[in-house]
Amino acid sequence: MPRPVWSLQAYQLIEPDEQLDLFACREARVHLVARQLELAGSADRTLCGGLLPAMPLWRALDKKLLQDKRICPTCRAILEARRRGDQPHWQDR
Repeated sequence: MPRPVWSLQAYQLIEPDEQLDLFACREARVHLVARQLELAGSADRTLCGGLLPAMPLWRALDKKLLQDKRICPTCRAILEARRRGDQPHWQDR
């Protein structure tokens, strides 16, 4: 079975603005989002399953940004699992 191609370019980072959205994370966390929409997935959710803010601040993801201490621990764990080619057992998709 071929291993899926993995790249940081497949993900984006969203940062909360000064006004936390009612539908987004209630903490000032930085979340990761798949850049490419998946047919079976939700287009309006972060990797950890949280809803996106109404007007998210998007950033390209790079190795330097992965060091940010504000990144949601669940989003980071899912990204690391995908990097290894695993599907996290807690992920519904």
